Amino acid sequence: MNKAKLCKQEILIVGGGTAGWMAANLLAKSLDSQQFSISLLESKNVPTVGVGEGSTPYIKRFFDTLGIHEKEWMPACSATYKGGITFSNWSTRPGFTQYFHPFTSSLDIDGFDVFKQVTRLKFDNFDVDAHPDNYFLQAALVKQGHLPTSENKQIVDSIYAYHFDATRLGVFLKEHATSLGVKHIVDDVTDVVLAPSGDIDHVLTASKQIISADIFVDCTGFKALLIEKALGVGFHSFKDNLFNDAAVAIASPTKPQYQAHTVSTALSNGWKWDIPLTSRTGNGYVYSSEFMDADAAELELRNAIQVMDHDVEARHLKMKVGRLDKHWHKNCLAIGLSQGFIEPLEATALHIVQLSIEQFVEQFKKGNYTTQYQEFYNHGVNHLFEHIRDYIVLHYLTNSRDDTEYWRACRKDIKISDRLQVAMEVWCNGGDLDVELNRQQVTQYYSSMSWHVLLAGMGVFPSGVNHPPTSHPAAEQALAQIRQAIAEKVDFFPKP
Repeated sequence: MNKAKLCKQEILIVGGGTAGWMAANLLAKSLDSQQFSISLLESKNVPTVGVGEGSTPYIKRFFDTLGIHEKEWMPACSATYKGGITFSNWSTRPGFTQYFHPFTSSLDIDGFDVFKQVTRLKFDNFDVDAHPDNYFLQAALVKQGHLPTSENKQIVDSIYAYHFDATRLGVFLKEHATSLGVKHIVDDVTDVVLAPSGDIDHVLTASKQIISADIFVDCTGFKALLIEKALGVGFHSFKDNLFNDAAVAIASPTKPQYQAHTVSTALSNGWKWDIPLTSRTGNGYVYSSEFMDADAAELELRNAIQVMDHDVEARHLKMKVGRLDKHWHKNCLAIGLSQGFIEPLEATALHIVQLSIEQFVEQFKKGNYTTQYQEFYNHGVNHLFEHIRDYIVLHYLTNSRDDTEYWRACRKDIKISDRLQVAMEVWCNGGDLDVELNRQQVTQYYSSMSWHVLLAGMGVFPSGVNHPPTSHPAAEQALAQIRQAIAEKVDFFPKP
């Protein structure tokens, strides 16, 4: 792949699932069918992971790019709307045992400006309401049972995401990709054969097929069959930063009327997700196998969701948390679990998939369909993984639980990056976090609002001040005005 080819290039995606079929759709939509032929090879013997049921708002861009309307895909995938994430029991600080991390709305510009000022007043020992739930529209929508989709976007609009059945989404995307001309091959890869150049030349299959391609996309999950096993690309583990390496998932009946949010509840050695779908409620426990075994985790989850009937299946999963050193190497691009994984606390898995494919297409085209910008691409994707990791680590670092060794270790033994260390020092010293985040150029991944909401929502403020707090009438008045503005806009959003 050192020179642009004049003839049609063959792209072979190895592995299906949500990541594989997302890649197939985006590549088919973004690359000229006169120049590229796309095939997807998947095994009927490898089940999809299929427990990831949440997303970030970025996925809406994916469906918009493909021209697929919500009315088309959402019913087919048991999908519901998501306005943000509620975090419960991560903090034991009085008044801060639960908070809501909202996606933004057009109403939140003033709310966030006031909220930032209030958090700094809190550091100066003013008696102000610094809980984020009172400053943002989406928190009020969830609390009052409204959806995040405005019926009059000219007056007020919001950003939102979705929950969905990942297995059904994979099937839906398969059908759409084949309608775009992607060739579907069902077979098992038995060997990966390299060319003298070190590129992948072809794969051999169980049915004795020899399938060659110019570009191979590795979507083989944690096995990373092409990028790691065949090409020997190294893997950078995040085990010193994030302790959770396992999960158990159990479905329960659907809720009569859902609230448009994911709920993350801290348990003894990790956290539980609660995701409402139209066909079921998705429940799971993400935990560390160093602190708890699989049987104990399953029992704790069953107790938490009151599903003690062992005829209801529990799916156990191991997680390989970290990232590749290179995501595009030789003529192979890794997408999905094969390129890396960060636990699903902020539902970033498909966000990374989507952004990785989009950036590949951009750099591939920019380099005249060569590997010219491969190093630039790899640096960018690693940067994405590192900064998402830092934000996830922040949840654990700021926990105040003291009931198990796990939570104490998350606070005391976890390793954090220099970037995160500096950001925390700025916050804890009452400095301007906005300035520091912009200096680090990290707000493209998580906005300043997200950082402020997390830190304030966990109740990370000074303690042990000797003199009584002082009231601040101006802050009280500003909050009253925000609450009034939110109350006037809530009814523009429907209920399920």
